[in-house]
Amino acid sequence: MSTTFKVRFWEIKKRAGRKRPYGVRWVTETKEHSEWYVTKALASSRLSELSGAARAGEPFDVDTGLPMSELRRKNSFSFLEFSQSYMDMKWPDAAAKTRASTVEALATAGASFVKDGAGRPEVTELRGVLIRNLLPPATRELEMGEEEKEVAAWLVRHSRPLYDVTDASAVRGLLDALATKLDGKSATASVYQRKRAVLFNMLSYAVEKELIPDNPLTRIKRKAAKVVEQVDPWVVANPRQVEQLLTAVTYVGRRNADRGAHLAAFFAVGYYAAARPAEGLGLREDDCTLPEQGWGVLMLGESRPSAGKRWTDSGEVHDQRGLKHRGRKEVRPVPIPPVLVRILKEHIEQFGVGQDGRLFRPPNGGVVSYSTYYRVWEEARTYALVPQLAASPLAGRPYDLRHAAVSLWLNGGVPAPEVAERAGHSVDVLLKVYAKCIDGQREAVNGVIERLLR
Repeated sequence: MSTTFKVRFWEIKKRAGRKRPYGVRWVTETKEHSEWYVTKALASSRLSELSGAARAGEPFDVDTGLPMSELRRKNSFSFLEFSQSYMDMKWPDAAAKTRASTVEALATAGASFVKDGAGRPEVTELRGVLIRNLLPPATRELEMGEEEKEVAAWLVRHSRPLYDVTDASAVRGLLDALATKLDGKSATASVYQRKRAVLFNMLSYAVEKELIPDNPLTRIKRKAAKVVEQVDPWVVANPRQVEQLLTAVTYVGRRNADRGAHLAAFFAVGYYAAARPAEGLGLREDDCTLPEQGWGVLMLGESRPSAGKRWTDSGEVHDQRGLKHRGRKEVRPVPIPPVLVRILKEHIEQFGVGQDGRLFRPPNGGVVSYSTYYRVWEEARTYALVPQLAASPLAGRPYDLRHAAVSLWLNGGVPAPEVAERAGHSVDVLLKVYAKCIDGQREAVNGVIERLLR
């Protein structure tokens, strides 16, 4: 491809007897080009576009006679095509939940980044087909219903060229779409930031592939609400409340061992070892050192997050991953107090372990579902807490047991690096997330400063 800045334009010419009588004619180097239009107004508009590009110092392609920006746009992938290419690249190494959130973000963007056209489907239909059929590599070849086929065909025809993201107004429209829910209300700050990060990474990939000159999101700023990352102190239960909650769990569904007593140790692991629920679901007998006396150790090394069959390689609801923010085979040793050693021993003695050694599983040997352990926890709260507290955010989710553990350790004076190591955090993230839950040290700190001033 050769380019030139030597471009000459002729006056608009009219040729009678033609369906398109008005001609726009120009020369790049020595090569002549022409385009013909029905009305002189259309021809004048086109001549203005071409001459404006030349005045702006834009190079023209010698062979086609088009400004390079227009040629790139004409030959560009559609936004949908490049989104699919990006998903093909990301899919193999991404966790199931990452796959799901990436597809959701690109579906939001792809449903809005379309050209106007007759028969435009509703946004819900566009997003639905993108999420179910067009973006996940594993589902693109599956048979679609007639309505879904029509929506998919419309998307393929009307998805805008990827190169259009170089236009500032187009990118701002994309960001507005990411910040808006289907009902027209504003999405939360965390949802917007997550979707924007996906779009930013995809456009950076487009720059890497030399499809666009730069990432436009570095130039386009959109004011968004501040993302709240800190743990709410109101969700943090004290040790006595946690003990009551763990006892109440054993009373839930006494006729069904899967519902209450079987999950009591699972919740205890969330509190006494500060384990994430997905880490507790992956815990095996071989991961547990349970001495007759004193402290034991859990070697946490597997996570079983609930993601959905569409997103896992196995086709199961739960993904099988390593620990969050760690290598696939890296483990996190967590010392556990005698109370948890005793609870786990009693659990193994009463319920045994699964064929793969996991401590917590349903009768079919799979993975305990999120809905199952969440319902058990909700019912246990009604038993353990007075109505006012049961209606409050206090320990509202099983994950809040982890928050209670980390807050207890920090407030008890355990050094932050040790807490971070046991909880699987970096120190800076730990102190940022739990800043509002560190309490009870002000008087001691005031005393130290007062002695220094003397």
